[in-house]
Amino acid sequence: MINRAALSQCVDAPVLKRSLVVSAIVGTILCAINQGDAILAGEMPVIWKVILTYIVPFCVATYGAYSACVAHSKMMQGKREVTPSD
Repeated sequence: MINRAALSQCVDAPVLKRSLVVSAIVGTILCAINQGDAILAGEMPVIWKVILTYIVPFCVATYGAYSACVAHSKMMQGKREVTPSD
């Protein structure tokens, strides 16, 4: 089940900015590893592979943020249930 509160936090600017930074760094490293020989040979790399090389780290970083928000939410709900004085 999708946690809407966690999802809304993951589409906020700070999370998206961090995911884009991660995607740029990791995507560039992976692109150099996977397509570096073609680029150094002066050939055009396979565009759809380059695009996926940047999309995958973005999705992983965003999903990691979503998972952390869900875990934090569950932890906070558990604390509220344990302490009825809140």
